[in-house]
Amino acid sequence: MNNEKECCPKFDPTPWDGKEIVWEGKRFLKDKVCCFLYVPLNFGGAMTRLMKKVEKVGAQVPDNVCLSDQVSKWKMNLLLAVDKEVEGAESEIISGRFLSKVYEGNFRDVGKWMADAKTSAEANKNTVIKQYMWYTTCPKCAKKYGKNYVVIFSQIA
Repeated sequence: MNNEKECCPKFDPTPWDGKEIVWEGKRFLKDKVCCFLYVPLNFGGAMTRLMKKVEKVGAQVPDNVCLSDQVSKWKMNLLLAVDKEVEGAESEIISGRFLSKVYEGNFRDVGKWMADAKTSAEANKNTVIKQYMWYTTCPKCAKKYGKNYVVIFSQIA
């Protein structure tokens, strides 16, 4: 019997792999993560701050989606999906068409995965506007489950 506390639910890639997803006015809470050469330094702290805001107002996180938007090699924005407005919190509304593609492996391959997702989208005559990453589990839970899934969302025109 596994008595380890589950902080991240087990991820099922099936509903996300190779899908077109349309978001109209999808609400996200926003926080910032400091990075050093793309490596996040305070990801856990940012997640804790976001979750406290969610819990305080009794909001839900649909599908446990939390997008990472790598702004530069020094900064990443975290966007946590929420089902209602969270007063006093920085938020962002996202609308558009996205192609989602699931990858599994080491975080160091994210750059390759993003390039692959872009190439795949463009092969089908799409123009990629922006890409987001969804790290579906924390490193501890990825180790526990034996799988480290990352979903790349490519916003298309």
